[in-house]
Amino acid sequence: MPLFGSKRSPSPPPAAPAKTSMFSRRRSLSPARHSTSTSTSHTTHASSPKHSSGLFSRGSSDPSIAAATHSLQQAEIAERDADRALFVAKNAVREAREHVHRLEKEAAEEARLAKIKQGEAKALGKKGKLLGRHDHI
Repeated sequence: MPLFGSKRSPSPPPAAPAKTSMFSRRRSLSPARHSTSTSTSHTTHASSPKHSSGLFSRGSSDPSIAAATHSLQQAEIAERDADRALFVAKNAVREAREHVHRLEKEAAEEARLAKIKQGEAKALGKKGKLLGRHDHI
């Protein structure tokens, strides 16, 4: 008992109110509240502060806390699913854009080849018009 008493006496003097976060003040005040208590449950909290810290501990039997925890877990799952869906959608958009780009390149190449073919056909047509001029004499 004297060992725990000696550990409790130096802990209240640190100036925890310097932090501006609401949660940090709560965390810093809760050990002070427990330190004024002389119950045996305080000794278990003092030996493992990380185990009891946090708003969503598994051991809570309060139905509203359990409902809030469940709601939070469902929201986290939904957020992960939404992130996955967004990732899939972004990949689909990227692939569709790449497909359109490939089609445009193919169409441009086909147009270039068609233009060359048209020029060659025009040249052949001119040569074809010159044929048969001896028939009119």
